[in-house]
Amino acid sequence: MDRFLFPAWVNSLVVPTIGAIGIGAIYLGGLAVYGASPANLVTGYKPEQPVPFSHKLHSGKMKIDCRYCHTAVEHAAHSNIPATSTCANCHSNEKDAAGQNALVAVHTNSPKLVPVRESLATGAAVEWDRVHDLPDYAYFNHSAHVARGVSCVSCHGRVDTMEVVERVSPLNMAWCLNCHRNPYPNIRPVDEVTNLAWQPPEGKTAEEFGRELAELHGIKPNTDCSTCHR
Repeated sequence: MDRFLFPAWVNSLVVPTIGAIGIGAIYLGGLAVYGASPANLVTGYKPEQPVPFSHKLHSGKMKIDCRYCHTAVEHAAHSNIPATSTCANCHSNEKDAAGQNALVAVHTNSPKLVPVRESLATGAAVEWDRVHDLPDYAYFNHSAHVARGVSCVSCHGRVDTMEVVERVSPLNMAWCLNCHRNPYPNIRPVDEVTNLAWQPPEGKTAEEFGRELAELHGIKPNTDCSTCHR
């Protein structure tokens, strides 16, 4: 029986094929490393920001409400990073119509605030490094949770005690499903969602009180795939 011989032109495909396999292996390996990196999955991710903003000072010591900076959490699917103009409310020497400082300016010449002053002067946004970032295939609506009494602390932890914000929750599918299946420990009165130190009424656990609120307001989180993957 005659042996089958590949035609000669097949030889020209050997090097490109090996190259494609190599590139594919590098791509898949890089994708796996990226997907499992602290920035995307692991708790404890704490990037250095262009401005050393202290939540411990602003939210904790000064008691500034989360919504003063993150204005969209109650009304939009995505929580906004505050505009530089919000920082300027306290850290700018801009004058009002009468030629007076609109507010008492704080640390206007601090070298730590150079990116803020440059942003105000140029209109270019400060390049903040996102700490909590879900993959594009997962849909999450901030307002749907906040409006039903799920506090910032349930996902982001006690940011009012953090000098540098870090990721304290894995934010993976299992973690989200666990909450949807048993949301009660994370439900509190809506007007207490930004009070990160809130405690349930005396004599009741967070789960017991949350169950009462869920029954009162008809809170029944979905667990079907289309809830998050649309």
